[in-house]
Amino acid sequence: MSPVTIVCLLVLAYIVFAGENTVFNSIDYDRTIDSLKAELDANRDTMLYYRDLNRRLASDPNLMEQVVREQYGMKRASEDVYIFNEIPQSIEE
Repeated sequence: MSPVTIVCLLVLAYIVFAGENTVFNSIDYDRTIDSLKAELDANRDTMLYYRDLNRRLASDPNLMEQVVREQYGMKRASEDVYIFNEIPQSIEE
């Protein structure tokens, strides 16, 4: 084997197995990027949902009342609120 061939093989081995920019690190970085892009898309969908809900709550008093009643258990002074929890099937039998 000539010295040029050996040097080329050593450089190739360094690129593949050592250093910061190895092939394995590049594959790992690509997976991390894909995971972060998926997380970003999910967060963007959530943001759009809450932005739309906020817009609707600001313009629709009936929706505001529904959300306040359902999520925060608020009621009018003249009302009594009863909350029923579903019984698991194992207890019913």
